[in-house]
Formats: sequence, C-alpha cells, structure tokens
Amino acid sequence: MSNFNQFWETEIYGKGKHLNKYPFDSVVTFLFRNYPRNKAKNEVRILEVGSGAGNNLWFAAREGFQVTGIDGSPTAIEFCRKRFQEENLKGNFVVGDFTSLPFEDDTFDIVIDRGSIVCCSLDAGKRVISEVYRVLMKGGKFFFNPYSQAHTSFVKRERLANGLSTNIKEGTLVGAGDLCFYSYEEVLEALPESHWKIISLKHKELREFVNTPNVHAEWEVIAEKI
Repeated sequence: MSNFNQFWETEIYGKGKHLNKYPFDSVVTFLFRNYPRNKAKNEVRILEVGSGAGNNLWFAAREGFQVTGIDGSPTAIEFCRKRFQEENLKGNFVVGDFTSLPFEDDTFDIVIDRGSIVCCSLDAGKRVISEVYRVLMKGGKFFFNPYSQAHTSFVKRERLANGLSTNIKEGTLVGAGDLCFYSYEEVLEALPESHWKIISLKHKELREFVNTPNVHAEWEVIAEKI
C-alpha cells in the first residue's frame, strides 16, 4: 500500500498547481554549506524525497551535482523530466513511495526533504527517515524540514490517527490536504541518536501582522548519518 496521498496528484499537480520553478532558499543554503568538499560536484549524489516539480533539483543540477527525485505524482515527475530535457540537464526522476526507496544502500551524499514527509503519518514518516538512513552514505547529510505545531494551521483543524491533521481551516496551509505537524519531541524521535548526529535544529517562525494575522512555523534540521 502506497503512503502517497493522491490529493497531491488529483487536486494539486494534476491541476497545474505548485509546479514551482525556483528552489527554496533554505535548500540552497543547506546544500552549499553541506555538500562534501572532498568530491567534485559532478560526483556528489543528491536525492530529494517528495521532489514535486523538481525546482530544488533543477537548481542543484545547474550547479553540476548528480540529482535524483522521487515522488508519488506521475504529473510532477513528468513535469520534471520534460523541464530537464528542455534545458539539457541531467536528472533521474522516479514515481514511487518514499517509505520504500528503490535505491541501493549507501548511495547518496545528500538527502533533502522540503516539507514532504509531513504529508504522511508519524509512523510512515519514521519509515521514510529509516529509508533515508539506509540510502545515505556514512557521514552523509539529511535536510529534514517538517511543519511545527506552532503553525496557525495546526490550531484549527480536525485530528486524524497517528499525528495527521485534516480539514485545516486557518493559516497558510489551508487547501494543502492532510498534514503532520511535529513537536520538538517528535522531531527528536524521528532522528534516533543511534543513527543520527543532529548538526543543527532550528525552529523558524514567520508572522503576518496585516490582513489575517497568522504564524507559519517549521523545523529546519540538519542531521548526519553515523
């Protein structure tokens, strides 16, 4: 059974929404500060789980890195392939379930999650991170970027089982489907000390004071495979 929420295919990517062109600044900063300096860029292998429209990997490919993306949405993956082909960029894009990654052990130097693991339950998220650990090389870096329970969208919503929230009624994530908002303790539980060394753990909030006041809150974690 796939853990991909079909909402993202039928209501988002399939309708031409969120087919972003440009990378998130947090990913750009993470990558430039953390890619291994003992390798040439064209030898550094990057995986993005829940790669969506491939905007982060588009940037990484232009910088010369080897890139791979996996997403459950056929529309999003086809968008990536077409864009890369049109711009003469190299990249490997796979339709699949990121709780069971179709890659060999110790394959990647960097794995990126930019707000994708939050689209599945806490238990499924732990399975994703276990798979991320498996496919990372020893010493490889993982960028984990889940939403926080300080988010306005966490306040007015309906609770589902295993950490998921649905029917979000306020905040910047209205219309984003079922989501998992992480507490500090849940972030730590997802990254057990036996597997990971946490290099950085930041809680970021962006507050809107005009129109409808709200808080966009997220965790930004950098962890190293030990």
